[in-house]
Amino acid sequence: MPTTVRIGCASAFWGDTSTAAAQLVEGGELDYLVFDYLAEITMSIMAGARMKDPQAGFASDFIEILTPLLPQLAEQNIRVISNAGGVNPQACAAALQAACDKAGIALKIAVLLGDDLQPQLKQLSAISEMFSGAPLPPMCVSTNAYLGAPGIVEALRLGADIVITGRVVDSAVVSAALVHEFGWSWHDYDKLAQAALAGHIIECGAQCTGGNFTDWREVPDYEHIGFPIVEVSVDGQFIVSKPEGSGGLVTPLTVGEQMLYEIGDPQAYLLPDVVCDFSEVKLQQQGKNVVHVHGAKGLPPSDKYKVSATYPDGFRCTASCLIAGIDAVDKARRVSQAIIAKTAEMFSQRGWAPYSETDIELLGSEATYGPHGQRHDSREVVIKLAVRHPNKQALILFSREIAQAATGMAPGLTGIVGGRPTVYPLIRLFSFLIDKSACTLQIDMAGKSHPCPLPSLVALDSDDLPIAHQPAKPQGRADASVALVKLAVARSGDKGNHSNIGVLPRQPEYLPWIAEALTPAVIVDWMSHVLDPIHGRVERWYLPGTHSLNFLLENALGGGGVASLRIDPQGKAFAQQLLEIQIPVPQSIAKQLD
Repeated sequence: MPTTVRIGCASAFWGDTSTAAAQLVEGGELDYLVFDYLAEITMSIMAGARMKDPQAGFASDFIEILTPLLPQLAEQNIRVISNAGGVNPQACAAALQAACDKAGIALKIAVLLGDDLQPQLKQLSAISEMFSGAPLPPMCVSTNAYLGAPGIVEALRLGADIVITGRVVDSAVVSAALVHEFGWSWHDYDKLAQAALAGHIIECGAQCTGGNFTDWREVPDYEHIGFPIVEVSVDGQFIVSKPEGSGGLVTPLTVGEQMLYEIGDPQAYLLPDVVCDFSEVKLQQQGKNVVHVHGAKGLPPSDKYKVSATYPDGFRCTASCLIAGIDAVDKARRVSQAIIAKTAEMFSQRGWAPYSETDIELLGSEATYGPHGQRHDSREVVIKLAVRHPNKQALILFSREIAQAATGMAPGLTGIVGGRPTVYPLIRLFSFLIDKSACTLQIDMAGKSHPCPLPSLVALDSDDLPIAHQPAKPQGRADASVALVKLAVARSGDKGNHSNIGVLPRQPEYLPWIAEALTPAVIVDWMSHVLDPIHGRVERWYLPGTHSLNFLLENALGGGGVASLRIDPQGKAFAQQLLEIQIPVPQSIAKQLD
């Protein structure tokens, strides 16, 4: 048994840079190389591709990136784990096998099957959406369970050099390697929680090594940013680093931003193999670009898998055009409203339904800031018009009628950006829970199928979840105020139609003042322009280990993913908006920050 295992992550999403894998293989001294390609919308895109071509439906990038590295992977005995299989993992494996054969390199490729529930969807009964309670739509494009690590562990036990999966939780590609190498029990919940945290921190690639970091000016050499490596010990503690000589930055703040990213309740981060409690995690600088991580706790998982289905819900079209000159914002607003009004009238004349939804954003006028926007005098803005309708022909009409604005409306309109807009199917996410027994896991390797039974576990009793921590009240009098960005870093992201904002103070003593100011009610008021007026709400949690706060903004993304018509459908800019809020503090703190 090894004393440590080194794992590097070369991809955070389908379409990430092609340079990361070579960087990690050549300079990472790795035991494992992992790739994370999948998101809910990625699955629906892949499902559509497979409908057109039975051999499509996987991340072709994976084959292109891995092929030139095959000799080094074999020579260095680096094993590879990836969810690149998407909705067609066997086709992905066949393509990679062909690349191995052409290169004359013998690597054992295993495929994990069992996440795809689309063939048996009609046999599943009493399904309702886990957040809204809505019934299952009549037609789904993709239906995939979020599997855990056991299937990957079994593939590694069978001797696989490369494991290709469909939908698994993002962190499973890391935790499976650790369970296999260290022989951990599926009841070692604290170790499984540390493994999940290691996977969570590196699953978004360079987001923990300086990418998307609040203090972006401090991050050197974006052009050669280093991708992350975790070196994990047999007790589950680990360090986060990057290849020597690469760009980027690894500090408790860069790692902490990623730890809080998209986790919801930090004391109940629900995964198929363990329920994680990250509230007491400690992040300590151990050297230049090296951070030590420990303190995650674990509880037994539930007996359910989360399933994400995607379904078509009419059509969408987005058009963008630049308008410049005097009073550009007012001109853009009038032109936008006129286009919508005119086309809506044409729909009515043809007996078509009205628009299902319209969204007008004037980019350059600080549209994402809602009422907090300050630039209403811009002399150039991009009109972004997004519309939804059940009838494709209605949106084709919309796409044609925009052009008339160039000669028949306000001056300064320079043309449609990118040409005439295209009409696309609008895909929505439908999430539900299902008994784990509904998924039959198996490993395909070398033409043979191997069953993969799940470990026998006693499911978590919800009464065993830890009691939420509460931050200390500030001591003293607040007689000054400073912008949150001076006191903390922050990052935001999405989970379906919900947004997560993590706030990590620069100094522990700042936390009581931040917590006193950033109540859920304050966040509701500050972010009211994005929250659903009926179903929007905000939850807050405190993590004493990192003196940080995590917020969940429910129903804040206009549907989320490609279902949202907004310019920021994943809430990526929400943290940037929050960082401008004023926090009352004592003069003593304000003077430190001048």
